[in-house]
Amino acid sequence: MSEVGAKSIRLSELQKGQKAVINNHEESEFQITLMEMGCVPGEPVWIEMIAPMGDPIAIQIAGYYLSIRREDAKSIWVDIT
Repeated sequence: MSEVGAKSIRLSELQKGQKAVINNHEESEFQITLMEMGCVPGEPVWIEMIAPMGDPIAIQIAGYYLSIRREDAKSIWVDIT
């Protein structure tokens, strides 16, 4: 697993259509669940849709769409590609 670097941002900060690769997770009670759903380091991810009020966001990861709360997306660090 690579370290969080200068080009890393939180998944919650990506804009619609922006692509990235998962870098790291912060400790959270939802961390294991996110990893079980495919949010693992090295996995490409991009923002497919954002709800009208900004929460939740729909990401495409591991060949499927995943709806995730913006609060949970804050614990995932990504490198923009």
